[in-house]
Amino acid sequence: MLPRRRFLKQSLLGTAALAVGSAFRLPAATPFRTKFSPDFNVFPALAGTDPVDQLKWGYDQGFRAWESTMLKNRPVAEQERISRTMQQLGMEFGQFVGTLTFKDVTFAGRDASAREKVLADVRASVEIAKRMNTKFIHNVLGMADPKLPHDFQMANAIELLKRIADLYEPHGLVMVMESMNHRHDHPGMFLHTIPQAYALAKAVGRPSVKVLFDVYHVQIQEGNLLPTLDYAWDEIGYVQIGDTPGRKEPTTGEINFPNFLQHLYDKGYRGFVGLEHGLRTSGPDGVRAALAAYRSIDVK
Repeated sequence: MLPRRRFLKQSLLGTAALAVGSAFRLPAATPFRTKFSPDFNVFPALAGTDPVDQLKWGYDQGFRAWESTMLKNRPVAEQERISRTMQQLGMEFGQFVGTLTFKDVTFAGRDASAREKVLADVRASVEIAKRMNTKFIHNVLGMADPKLPHDFQMANAIELLKRIADLYEPHGLVMVMESMNHRHDHPGMFLHTIPQAYALAKAVGRPSVKVLFDVYHVQIQEGNLLPTLDYAWDEIGYVQIGDTPGRKEPTTGEINFPNFLQHLYDKGYRGFVGLEHGLRTSGPDGVRAALAAYRSIDVK
C-alpha cells in the first residue's frame, strides 16, 4: 500500500493529466445576448494564434459567433478546420471579404477587365461561403472615378451589383457593402455614406444586396447614428462596431454603445455585430479590458 501522501500526490497528477488529455476547459461564461463576432486579430494575447484555439477560448468567454475579414487568404484546409470547429461548438460564422481594393476603380468605373476581376472574386466567394456555412459576403466597392460624374458612377455600380445578385441569389447568399469614411481613413473610396449605400441597395432591389452599417465609419463621416440607422433599416443586413476616435474597443471613445445596441435589439435585430477594431491596451490586460467592455454594453 502506498503512503497516504504519496498516493494523494499521484492521484492529483493523474487527474491533471486526464484533464489535459481530454482538452479540459473551465466552464464557459454566460453567452452574450448580442451576437458579438470577433475576428482572429483581436485576442491572440490571451487566446493564442491558432484559430481553433481562439474559437474554443472565445466560446468559453461567451461568444457564439465569429467573423474573419481576410478569411479568403487562409488555405482551404485551414478554412475547413475553422468551419468544422465552429460547427462542433455550435457557433455561427459571419462575414468575410470576397473582393477588395483600396486603390483601383472597380464598381464605379467601366473598365471591363477590372469589373471581370470583381466577378471572378465573387464566383470564388460562393465556394468559401459554402465551406464556412455562412451567407454573408462583404464586397468592397473600390475607389471613386474622378473622371466621371457621380451619377454615372452610381449607374455603373448598380449594374455590377445586379450581376453579383444574379450570382449569389441561387445560393441564398447576401452581399453586404460598407460605407468607408473619407474624413480620416479612406479618402477617395466610392462608397462613403449610408445614404449612398441605401440608394444603391434600393436601386438594385434584390434581397442578396444589403448594407453593412459600420458604426465607426458612420460616426466619423456623418454621425446622427440612430436616425441614420432607422432610415436605412430595411436595407441593413450586417452591423460592425468600433469606437472613435482611434477605432478601439467600445467605451474607449465617444459613442454611446449601450444605447445603440439596445436600440438595435429593440428594433428586432438579432444578427451579427462584428468587432471591427483594435485594442487600446496591448497584451493580456488589453484583452481583459475589451472583454469587460463587451459585458458592459451587452443588451439587457
